[in-house]
This record gives sequence, structure tokens and C-alpha cells, in this order.
Amino acid sequence: MQPIRHHPDEAGLIGCIHLAPSWIFSGHDSILAVDIGGSNIRVGIVGLNVRKAPDLSKAGVLMSELWRHADDQPDREAAVERLVGMLQGLIKRAGKQGLNLAPFIGLGCPGLIREDRSIKKGGQNLPGDWEHKSFNLPQLLRDAIPGIGGHETVVLMHNDVVVQGLSEVPFMRDVERWGVMTIGTGLGNARFSNWSGAE
Repeated sequence: MQPIRHHPDEAGLIGCIHLAPSWIFSGHDSILAVDIGGSNIRVGIVGLNVRKAPDLSKAGVLMSELWRHADDQPDREAAVERLVGMLQGLIKRAGKQGLNLAPFIGLGCPGLIREDRSIKKGGQNLPGDWEHKSFNLPQLLRDAIPGIGGHETVVLMHNDVVVQGLSEVPFMRDVERWGVMTIGTGLGNARFSNWSGAE
């Protein structure tokens, strides 16, 4: 057992690059990432650094912003509105700094995620009812931010523990199975397998 390599606040953002489709890495140097927790929402821009390390082992958080929603106790709509505003602010900052931001937003969110990327259960600490079948955060973000850099935005959400664990992918290539355990507002764990393709 050992600590993850990245600071936990950054691992939840860095892991989002492993949710992105492979075409994202061609012609782009960074992505938007979101780590939603029971107390905080953190958004950031993750630099891919593919020239330094094609396996993404040198990826890092270039800039981030934190909102402690537990202090403000917003309803669900206000929380989503604040999240959208934070992302739009980062898009502007990326443009000013000359970053070639990919049209992709990766999300880590507590709970069991349905196939349509809505939350089935485990979102009880989030502001408002995030488990309602009609609430689909990725779709809401696509509607609010339909394009980045002239391209249609792709939004993908997965469980936050899984996403944090994905930050370790480049360092776990030589093992068959591995896992991650997180301690935050709640406890979480995830197990991973490296598939070699061999029969």
C-alpha cells in the first residue's frame, strides 16, 4: 500500500485525461477537468505534456479553482450554474495563456453512474437531488458550453474514486491488478485490471 503520486486535490483532475478519447491528444495540449465532492467542487486545466511523456505520466494541473459548496448550501440549479461559470472562466484564462484547450470536459462525481451518465445513487451529499433520473450533468454542461475552440464539446463523467485512481494509470503498466482507496466526505474504493490482450 502506498500513497498516490499526485496530491489528492490534483489526482481527481489529472485522472480525467484517461477518460478522454484518443483523438483529443492530437493537436491539443490541455483539457478541462472537474472533481465534484460532497463539500467542494474543484475545476482545473490539466496539461497533457505528451511531448515530454506520451504515456501522460508528466500530465499536471496548470490552473485550478475551488468552490466549497457546503458553505453556501446552494440548490442544484445554483450549483450547476456556478460550475458552468467556473468552467467558462477557465476557458477564457486558457485562451489568454495561449493554451490549445481540447473540446473535452472530464468529470469525477460521487456515486454509482448510470450508462447515460446520470447518477443512480450515492449523490446524497451533493447540493440538491442529483440522483433524479431527469438530471444529467454531462448533458447540462454540453448545453451550456456547446463548443470549445470551434469544436463540439465532449463531456464524460465517471465515479470520482475511479477518476482519482486513473491518475495512476501510467505508473501501473507493469502490474496485472491494482486498486485505490479514498477518504473524503465519504469512503470509496475502486479496482483496476490491466488487459494485455493476450489469451
